[in-house]
Amino acid sequence: MANLKKLTLLHSNDLHGDFLAEEVNGKLMGGVSRLSGYVQKVRAEEENVLYAISGDMLQGSVIDSEYRGISTIEIMNMIGPDVATLGNHEVDYGLGHLLFIEKCARFPIVNANMYLVNNRKRLFNSHVILEIGGMKVMFIGILTEDVLAMTRQEKIVGTFVDVLEAAAEVGRICDSYQTEDIDFTVLLTHIGFEEDKALAAALDPRWGVDVIIGGHSHTLLEEPAVVNGIPIVQAACGTDQIGRFDFVVDTDRNAIESYEWRLVPIDSENCPRDEALERLVAKYKQATDEIYCRYVTRFERELTHPRRDRESELGRLFADVLRDSLRLDIMMVGSGSLRNTVMGPLVEYQDLVEMYPYNDEIYRVVVNGAMLKGMLERVFREESFEGEHTEMYQYSRGLEILCSAPERRMIEVSFEGEPIADDRLFRIGLQSYHFKNMEDSFGLTLEEAGSIEPPKVVVTSTIDVLDEHFSMQELVKCPADLRWRTIEG
Repeated sequence: MANLKKLTLLHSNDLHGDFLAEEVNGKLMGGVSRLSGYVQKVRAEEENVLYAISGDMLQGSVIDSEYRGISTIEIMNMIGPDVATLGNHEVDYGLGHLLFIEKCARFPIVNANMYLVNNRKRLFNSHVILEIGGMKVMFIGILTEDVLAMTRQEKIVGTFVDVLEAAAEVGRICDSYQTEDIDFTVLLTHIGFEEDKALAAALDPRWGVDVIIGGHSHTLLEEPAVVNGIPIVQAACGTDQIGRFDFVVDTDRNAIESYEWRLVPIDSENCPRDEALERLVAKYKQATDEIYCRYVTRFERELTHPRRDRESELGRLFADVLRDSLRLDIMMVGSGSLRNTVMGPLVEYQDLVEMYPYNDEIYRVVVNGAMLKGMLERVFREESFEGEHTEMYQYSRGLEILCSAPERRMIEVSFEGEPIADDRLFRIGLQSYHFKNMEDSFGLTLEEAGSIEPPKVVVTSTIDVLDEHFSMQELVKCPADLRWRTIEG
């Protein structure tokens, strides 16, 4: 007779400092108080419960930014995840700070593919084996290529990112611990939903991977995707919901007998409050309110940024402000830099910081028309039309781009109504992240980018520029002209 045991596996990803409940359709949703309340409730109701986080706990709120993630780790310690893996935003405050934050965490943080270049020694434990209810459950962490953007400047750090390499590393880890009689194996990934499916397809069933819990692409699912017999899930982003697996595990075969999965809304109907955690968050909020709750300006109406892969009202506005303030011809703002979907009409400083949490430098790069067209062709390459996770941009006025979705390419580009001459020079503004990843983002090496004029940092604090501009405006109107259009049919 089979030895069957129940295992409840709760999971979150891309929390991004989403600490406070917000009103949605007249009902309060999310917040770490009720998230914690639900986790503790399930732990009290069920026999074997584990809670895992698939990366990006940090970045996205003024509380996180002000305390450089230390506040987030203190809050996470109170919720008490059993394990977490790294996301790309865990390195936003620098590698040294990340290693300090790991020491502050009272839960294991696993990652199998960040290492020291000189000896291939991992920076973190690749996995953790948790024992619960007589079962041994192994969690392995895998990260996305985006981490290279922050660690590339630290030449001693490397990572492998190719899906096949990641699959092979998973295989090595699983093979190494077969003697431990692992009952259940979970991959905690932060590589995006499509890459998760590719990773699952590359895994050898003999390695015994039972489930992939992912992050990074903020995918909202109605049911798991099953590839190569492996269920793959995400829980969108933030704290409005939590994923829940209820497994029956056959510990004789070290395999899933059956499972149910659902997304649970974090609201008053499902989740009690964690009042002790509320008091901690309130302490942080009171401190940050004194700094961030000041009036900046008013927009003519609420402005939006609903999708990263399309031009948006807020994207046009931010790009124009930076173009004019820094005396550029063209400003390219990474769509992923704008972290919220709406802003205004009343704008406080905290709204500005939460919308644009990356207070980075901006580089001025001088390119000619031929180089500019090549950069844009790289941005609007075929993968960007096929759901791949490629970086898209918001453009300042004057630049007009026309793309064809059926042809999967850019078909026309002009500047101020005129075709772009190959020899015309343009002063382009790029955020530090995108400048340092010039070749990946634009197909242009740093040497080529400096061939006409050395690149120059023209501002060290983007937030200061935005704050100064908006503070001088009584009423801010949304730019109406479109810069980037896509023909869908």
